[in-house]
Amino acid sequence: MQVIILDATDLAAQNTLICGPEGYRELNLPFSKKQNDWIHANTEWKTMKHCCGGCEPLIEGFIEAGFDVLNPVQTSAKGMDAQLLSEKYGDRIVFWGGGVDTQRTLPFGTADEVRREVAERVKTFSGKNGFVFAAIHNIQSNTPTENVLAMFEALGRRL
Repeated sequence: MQVIILDATDLAAQNTLICGPEGYRELNLPFSKKQNDWIHANTEWKTMKHCCGGCEPLIEGFIEAGFDVLNPVQTSAKGMDAQLLSEKYGDRIVFWGGGVDTQRTLPFGTADEVRREVAERVKTFSGKNGFVFAAIHNIQSNTPTENVLAMFEALGRRL
């Protein structure tokens, strides 16, 4: 075992927070910190926080709680610019996801647009603490096969 998902509570939507930073610090952070501290003291595992949406204002709290990994990285949500996230938090948390937009680019873009976005995201996210490539979320059924293949092709070029 290498990674354990400790908290899968979505605290943000695409354009707003469901729980603000103060609420997170009061209600969630103390328990999450105890869990993370125990796991880090007693195992070699990394811990993951799942939170969809525009959760940027909460990321500092996720780091303070001891999470090693954030998934997904919904770069299509408010405040979740890939470059900003990488610069502000990239040396303190691993980003798992955000490799290609599954709401716009992957299902509706061209294969070339997919390749460009994948290349840009890998370059942006992989420079500091680490990056686990994944699409922002699940690949939807209406996504063209050529775009999925373009995603893997572009990733293969970056490795």
